[in-house]
Amino acid sequence: MSSYASIALRDLACGAAAALITMLLSVTFVQTTSVPPGTQHATSRFFVALQPEHAWFGQPEPAVLVD
Repeated sequence: MSSYASIALRDLACGAAAALITMLLSVTFVQTTSVPPGTQHATSRFFVALQPEHAWFGQPEPAVLVD
């Protein structure tokens, strides 16, 4: 295999992997932010079990300011 074909194949594989990762992250972000916090999804979806509620974003309860 020529070096040009090898480089092209490597670039294609890296581009496809990057597109797949980006698509997966986009779908999970849209799914987790599709309903307000504290409410349940109306139907069972594939990505519901990927992220428990309040795992990455926000706090489980409001912060309390103390003087």
